[in-house]
Amino acid sequence: MSEAMLEFRDVSFTYPGDNKPTIDKLSFSLNKGEFVCLIGPSGCGKSTIFRLVNKLLTPDSGHIYVNGMDINEQKSYCGYMPQSDLLFPWRSVAANVRLPLEIRGGMSDAKMNDKVNEALENVGLGGLGNKTPSELSGGMRQRAAFARTLMTGCDLLLLDEPFSALDYLTRLNMREWLSEQWEHENKTILFITHDVEEAVFLSGRVLAADNYPISRLTTVPIPAEYPRTRATLEEAHMVEIREQLIEKLRKEHS
Repeated sequence: MSEAMLEFRDVSFTYPGDNKPTIDKLSFSLNKGEFVCLIGPSGCGKSTIFRLVNKLLTPDSGHIYVNGMDINEQKSYCGYMPQSDLLFPWRSVAANVRLPLEIRGGMSDAKMNDKVNEALENVGLGGLGNKTPSELSGGMRQRAAFARTLMTGCDLLLLDEPFSALDYLTRLNMREWLSEQWEHENKTILFITHDVEEAVFLSGRVLAADNYPISRLTTVPIPAEYPRTRATLEEAHMVEIREQLIEKLRKEHS
């Protein structure tokens, strides 16, 4: 049996002033090394789950565990990549990627530079460290933001619609690129998206928030081997899964 990297146990949360909870006694888990996409209608509480994991919000009840330990007993346990790349425009690309290492401390400048250069090479940005974010394309900036997230050194990564602002063709390329990075880095990834096709392409399984308040997440396994290509999505069973998920979300949204 695989070990759980992330686990919610009967977690509830209500925003101040709301009459009912957004998260209601929710339990679910991610195993180490999984790539899982979380989908659901806009405003259903998907990002609330992320904010609870990274302690931007505190549960009213229940517990959240990462690698078997309560998150309240831990400091650096997850990396978070939001929708916007949030690269500082006054810092070079390399300096942006280096930021988590500077915050952690305890590493020489030479060692930090070596790690940053290696990370930039791994995400296809080798030789571009001296550029500013404004000199990069949208896809390149997201690669830099992902490299910065990796620099946290955490095995659990939370990716909140990181490709939503990109054009369609760039998104297609970034999906394939991210899947390759996940296989290379051996991280556990929880990925929020509104794009069902994106979820089916990336996931080992999809978690659907198809009720409100979120009291359960419906698990949909994706039976396709990695690496995947666009042709994978055209296979009959993949088309069927995609259409089932779309129909499920439509019913919840109506």
